[in-house]
Amino acid sequence: MSAALKKSSSNGSDKSVTTEEQQAKISEIRKLIGPLPEKLAIYCSDAAITRYLKARNWNVKKATKMLKETLKWRAEYKPEEIRWEEVAHEAETGKIYRSNYIDKHGRTVLVMRPSCQNTKSTKGQIRYLVYCMENAILNLPPDKEQMVWLIDFNGYNLSHTSVKVTRETAHILQDHYPERLGMAILYNPPKFFEPFWKVVKPFLEPKTENKVKFVYSDDPNSKKIMEELFDMEKLESAFGGNDDSGFNISKYAERMREDDKRMPAFWTRGNPQSAEPHVDLNSLDLNSDSDASDNGKVDSSPSHVSDSETLSPSESVIVTKGSDNGSTEVHWI
Repeated sequence: MSAALKKSSSNGSDKSVTTEEQQAKISEIRKLIGPLPEKLAIYCSDAAITRYLKARNWNVKKATKMLKETLKWRAEYKPEEIRWEEVAHEAETGKIYRSNYIDKHGRTVLVMRPSCQNTKSTKGQIRYLVYCMENAILNLPPDKEQMVWLIDFNGYNLSHTSVKVTRETAHILQDHYPERLGMAILYNPPKFFEPFWKVVKPFLEPKTENKVKFVYSDDPNSKKIMEELFDMEKLESAFGGNDDSGFNISKYAERMREDDKRMPAFWTRGNPQSAEPHVDLNSLDLNSDSDASDNGKVDSSPSHVSDSETLSPSESVIVTKGSDNGSTEVHWI
């Protein structure tokens, strides 16, 4: 049994579930989901299903509903197909980037600088965020499921804040990347950030809120958080570390292009083409009109999902191939 299936000690709100119970719930979800095309099947690893179960406090019906929504979103949005050249303009100022160091637990680190916002398009900003999330996941060690965010508030003011982008960000991350955040470090947030934080918190689940840490460079106690999490020799000087190299867009672009080359293999796990008919993710249609349990958007908060909502074990996926253009449609039934 992989480490990802063990009870996470960092998530105090998880109820106690034995390894056997976890595996039984995973198997039940697989039965409810049914057969899937290759990329979506790879996405539904035991570790991934476990994250959805944790996000819904081990409730199989709610976790299945949440996972189905993500599968539909991934088929439509195609996050694994976003490439550097599409989003490079969003990255020019270093507002979000994957650091070249990891934390002491081996987790990928995403650096975020709200004051470096350089575009006004919500769609473009969210697409770049998704690209960064997919890249961070690509670079996680096999035994790790979570990452760390370092959010630098140097130069931040309210003009850099968009409630619309914040809400959409919370929706994407909570609904489609559950249990991916190990910790978020808010470094030197200004005092006037606190009222904004009160606005943002209602959009966050309690478990997510508890992973947010406020760190101030002039506070010895909070600085210990950085020392406990990072190798200070490798940590950027902006966060109290000893590395003065800073962000270089040219070097970063080279790293991202190399990572883009690795992404296709990540979604086949290096396996040769299977004997099953190939399903082109570009043409998937995961409409769920015929599934009464999935009508409407899944709320990001578990408390908004009624216990009376049910998913029939007989639900499955039908894969049909179009006669005209060879496209493939996937329907929940």
